[in-house]
Amino acid sequence: MSERSYDPVTPHKVAFLGLGVMGYPMAGHLKRAGHDVTVYNRTSAKADQWAAEYGGKSAPTPRQAAHGADIVFCCVGNDDDLRSVVLGEHGAFAGMKAGAVFVDHTTASAEVARELFETARHKSLAFVDAPVSGGQAGAVNGMLTVMCGGEQADFARVKPVGVAYSRAFTLVGAPGAGQLAKMVNQICIAGLVQGLSEGINFGLAAGLDMKLVLDVINKGAAGSWQMDNRGSTMVDDKFDFGFAVDWMRKDLGMCLDEAKRNGAPLPATALIDQFYGDVQRMGGGRWDTSSLIKRLRKAK
Repeated sequence: MSERSYDPVTPHKVAFLGLGVMGYPMAGHLKRAGHDVTVYNRTSAKADQWAAEYGGKSAPTPRQAAHGADIVFCCVGNDDDLRSVVLGEHGAFAGMKAGAVFVDHTTASAEVARELFETARHKSLAFVDAPVSGGQAGAVNGMLTVMCGGEQADFARVKPVGVAYSRAFTLVGAPGAGQLAKMVNQICIAGLVQGLSEGINFGLAAGLDMKLVLDVINKGAAGSWQMDNRGSTMVDDKFDFGFAVDWMRKDLGMCLDEAKRNGAPLPATALIDQFYGDVQRMGGGRWDTSSLIKRLRKAK
């Protein structure tokens, strides 16, 4: 984990559920910021490893991890994973004290966010949906962008703690709005990566020095985070890192499902989702999303 400074904040007793490539460093930032952190992970060895590395505690169930916590953070895979750590006899809600806040960083559906918000409210708990953008590097460096949906008072309680791993922690609307904002984020990224793929492939076919070209155009209107962080590796045909195609397809599927409900047409997103399906069939399910260019190179 890279070194970063932390703003002074009142120490809180917190829990973190899910220690994947995002959750592991995020929980670490919370501990380094001075909070009392207990972690839970489905594979207990990972939780024990985290506790040994950061000097925090691990618990065998979400309920036990959440016991006595002021705030419970979570970052798991999908709606079903989220429900499994939140609900039921051993779920976090069963162990949380009245008034505690559950902050969900999973990229999940707006539907499950609203469902869990209502369930929490009936149990005298609070719930904030708070998906993140910035990838593994953002989590490691403590520079994530967090989009939150929920009540203003609940958001105000968790923001001073959540800034330990973020550069922006923003309330964008009512329960579910954080997940909807993340969908906007993924729709925009999909379009950018497809455009970048076509542009780079075109330039290579034309015989251009594409690293030089990208350096030039990145200073103008075509510049983007994707160009800055993925352009060079796309030219080099390297994709064994970053945000996996499998994860992007899960996210775009939720975008398309939500679009059916709200009536927003997503023609380009639907097409690019199919392109990512092609990449999966090429064996690239775990490649970075910038691997869209592989389809074009294969077509030559």
